[in-house]
Amino acid sequence: MEGRTYKGISYAYLILMFLFLYVPILVVVVYSFNSAKTGAAWQGFTTSWFFQLLQDTNVLDALKTSITVAFFSTLVAAIVGTIGAVGMYKYTFKGKGFIDLLLYIPIIIPEIIMGISLMAFFSKLNARFGIGTMVLSNATFCIPYVLIMVKARLAGFDKSIEDAARDLGANGFTVFRTIILPLIFPAVISGAMLSFALSLDDVIINSFVAGPESTTLPLKIFSMLKFGLSPEINALCSLMLLVTLIVLIVSQSINSDK
Repeated sequence: MEGRTYKGISYAYLILMFLFLYVPILVVVVYSFNSAKTGAAWQGFTTSWFFQLLQDTNVLDALKTSITVAFFSTLVAAIVGTIGAVGMYKYTFKGKGFIDLLLYIPIIIPEIIMGISLMAFFSKLNARFGIGTMVLSNATFCIPYVLIMVKARLAGFDKSIEDAARDLGANGFTVFRTIILPLIFPAVISGAMLSFALSLDDVIINSFVAGPESTTLPLKIFSMLKFGLSPEINALCSLMLLVTLIVLIVSQSINSDK
């Protein structure tokens, strides 16, 4: 009897938790198809808001900027994070534990502090704020995710396999290409996909380092909210959710294949 009661409470808790997490998202998606211009009353189904977004040049420019920033920051994070993880795996040096600790700082530090710090840094360099500063800023907090995931993948690697390959005449590049890279590839892809999603979603840091002509889609949504919630905003959020889900599905499918 007690077991059934505990099981029922556990199921009820899980249901409430999922409702709390996903009902707000579902409401946004549903109301992006509501024909009503304002208000919470449902007046009918329509896809006109999505077509209006596709005709809005400001939204399309913001989308293009978001994808550009996310792509290049992900590329930088994947390359730098992978090289860093492999280097920390292969070499032992003083301060390695301290560097491990530093990896978590961009993850745990409040984004507003990081944004102000990056803005001050670029201002000291007299850098022009725009896509370049956003790419570097986004890469800064994305690199640790890739590095940590690749490090975790390498943690259980048997180094004797690498030694055996070298004994058979393989050079360092061949060992990396044929042994290490296939091993860490799923982690690199997962870290890159996560980095892409985080960069695409960022508002706080980009608001400090974006230029006047480099508005991202989240910044566009934030500026639109000043005039109140509208179906266009719901439609934009739905599109961003769709992109995030596609990234997640691709990442999971690659990992499952490996």
